[in-house]
Amino acid sequence: MKIEQKEKSMLFSETIIPDIFFSEYLSNLPGDYLKMYLYIAFLSKYGKDFKLSDLSKKLNIPFKIINDGMKYLEENNLILKKPNGYIIVDLQEATLSNLYTPNLTMSKEKVEQTAKNKSRAKAVEHINNMYFQGIMGPSWYNDIDLWFTKYEFDEQVMIALFDYCYNRNAMHRNYVQTVAEAWASNRVKTWSDLDMYYEKQESLNKFKKTISKKLGKYNGLTQYEEAYIENWVLNFGYDMSVIEIALKRTTLKQNPTFEYINNLITDWHDRNLNTPAEIQAFLEQRKKQEKSVKELKSNTGKSSSANYVQRNYDNLDFLYANQTP
Repeated sequence: MKIEQKEKSMLFSETIIPDIFFSEYLSNLPGDYLKMYLYIAFLSKYGKDFKLSDLSKKLNIPFKIINDGMKYLEENNLILKKPNGYIIVDLQEATLSNLYTPNLTMSKEKVEQTAKNKSRAKAVEHINNMYFQGIMGPSWYNDIDLWFTKYEFDEQVMIALFDYCYNRNAMHRNYVQTVAEAWASNRVKTWSDLDMYYEKQESLNKFKKTISKKLGKYNGLTQYEEAYIENWVLNFGYDMSVIEIALKRTTLKQNPTFEYINNLITDWHDRNLNTPAEIQAFLEQRKKQEKSVKELKSNTGKSSSANYVQRNYDNLDFLYANQTP
């Protein structure tokens, strides 16, 4: 006996998108790629073949973006490439598989069960309610647990991490991970560590603004220029009184670059010059040396010229003295 369900017309049919898509993938998906995914999901329901060129025309999206979008969807495990086309990944099945991979992932319930104390479980729940409106995707629980272990953040720092990203409209997993790594690399583990880190960053931002203004860079600094400044301040330990000396020396150069300033400051650091007084003394000494070298060259040049004239004169006397009448 065969039981069939009456096929609905397109007017009454629907394309099902699992909730896991909205909680785990939507926030990271660029607009054109989202359009592509939804339309491909629609086509897959009917088992329709399609060409990328047709997709480009149908969705009014340039072909190159379509090409890039297909790669993006594949790399983010939303579609799977097969020899004869693509298939839509079952997101529920994929998420379930990830959640129960031993030692790598962890569900909400497991996080709460194995949390070191109630404080951590409360922090996780606070993050869920405050930044995900109570519908945080399952894999986020896994990520939070891993970050607790990997970076040794306390509960306040973990909440601050999500607060930082949320306030910057950047609740993307990659961004949160990047910020977490930056904090960890600066030895942030506790709230007091984070407070000190913020103070350091605030001071650093003032440095950047001051230097940018003094150099007339009103459009801001590039990423590489900011990296130079961070190196001077954080690694070399120089304050503005030292950097100011280097900035003033740009007036001696035509079209000075940041590379020139960095070379100056790096040279001072390599010579273990730490204070403005030490640097000024070094520059004065070098100035005297350069002056002495110039004078030596000048005197050497005059001496050579005189010797050359004298030698010529002597040679003429010798020539005349040896001539016969």
